[in-house]
Amino acid sequence: MDRRQLLQAGAAATAAASLSGLSAADQQTPEANRAKFQLAYAPHFGMFRHTAGDDPIAQLEWAADQGFTAWEDNGMKGRSVAEQERLAAAMERLGITMGVFVVNPQTAWKPSFCDPGSELAAQFIEEVKSSVEVAKRVNAKWMTVVPGTYRQNREFSYQQAAATDLLKRAAEIFEPEGLCMVLEPLNPYRDHPGMLLSKIPQSYEVCRAVGSPAVKILFDIYHQQITEGNLIPNIDLAWEEIAYFQIGDNPGRKEPGTGEIHYRNVFRHIHAKGFTGVMGMEHGNSQPGAEGEAKVLNAYREADAF
Repeated sequence: MDRRQLLQAGAAATAAASLSGLSAADQQTPEANRAKFQLAYAPHFGMFRHTAGDDPIAQLEWAADQGFTAWEDNGMKGRSVAEQERLAAAMERLGITMGVFVVNPQTAWKPSFCDPGSELAAQFIEEVKSSVEVAKRVNAKWMTVVPGTYRQNREFSYQQAAATDLLKRAAEIFEPEGLCMVLEPLNPYRDHPGMLLSKIPQSYEVCRAVGSPAVKILFDIYHQQITEGNLIPNIDLAWEEIAYFQIGDNPGRKEPGTGEIHYRNVFRHIHAKGFTGVMGMEHGNSQPGAEGEAKVLNAYREADAF
């Protein structure tokens, strides 16, 4: 279709919209694009801004129209109370589930969990306490906790035991509120060397030792493909301790279909196991602008068609 034909088609859509009472954008959106996905994939602010606009509420509205039923915002805790309330009201109106925000941005990248009696450990507990009111305000159930780095000069097992004790203290704060911190193991080879938590079996061991519904696993598929692979078997083995997933293909940490992970099979498996939680889209777009955003949307349509 040449430019003249495109302009004629746009004018026709606008005219039809004025007769039907729908916007031109609604008229041009295929009905299939409004069908809800089979899993609760959660975009983040900025992922679709070239298409939906810069206003966060407009981005939420556009995402809901495309069939997304969840959202995540790692930096929600740093937003003003007024902005948190504004976003929460929009998500409630649109039927969008709030996914994770980060509990401990100050202690995530330090040896904060290696000694439960340290000042860093005390700082983490304060971060946990301050997250409760934010979670209530934005209707969040799950929040990301990164259990810091490890010390090179201390036996690792002592440090993991100390982290377990600290997480038990944090669970005493979250559990009565019905909240859940999801521990995120991060890959040590590409992005985050030196982290205390890096593998799913290790995360499973920690969660079992804590023994609380307030401490579970965030299974980031991108990170775990790098660290250990064996995705579906590890999902099965750790299933009872997994509360949240995040997505990103490898290499590149972009949308499904840009790397080596067979996401349609992974999504099919998670869905077949009855997962009803949030699947955070914690990745970048492989191409810039609105064209790249359309590519992300189509990638999820294809991966969700299992």
